[in-house]
Amino acid sequence: MPYVHRNAMGEIESLHRAATLDATEYLDASDGELQRFLNRGDHSDVFADLDGDFVRVLEDLIDVMVDKGMLRITDLPTAAQAKLFARKDQRAKAALRMESRFTASGFVELIDDSAFGKLSDTDLGTF
Repeated sequence: MPYVHRNAMGEIESLHRAATLDATEYLDASDGELQRFLNRGDHSDVFADLDGDFVRVLEDLIDVMVDKGMLRITDLPTAAQAKLFARKDQRAKAALRMESRFTASGFVELIDDSAFGKLSDTDLGTF
C-alpha cells in the first residue's frame, strides 16, 4: 500500500491496497504528495485549537477540585503532576511577558477639563 489512481490532470484521486487496472503506480507511505492527499480536508489546526482550549478546561477543573479538597495534586501520577506544573509555570512566564509590554508611562495626573466649559453640538460641527 498504497497504489494510486490519478485523474486526467495527474492528481491523486484514490488509493488502493493492491494494484488495479486504474491504479498501477506505487507510492511510498512517506511520499509528500501522498501525505498531502491524505491530509486534504484535514482540519487538524481547528482540532489543535480545540485541544488547547480543552486542556485549559481540564487544568481549571483540576484547580477547582484541588481548591475544594476533592483531589490532592499528589493523587495524580508523577508525570501528570510534572506536566501540570510545567504548564502553570509557562502560563505564569507568559503573563509576566505580557505585563512587561504595558509598563507605566509615568503620567499619573489626569487632565482637568472643567475649565473648558460645556461644548455644544454646534461647537463640534458635523462629522
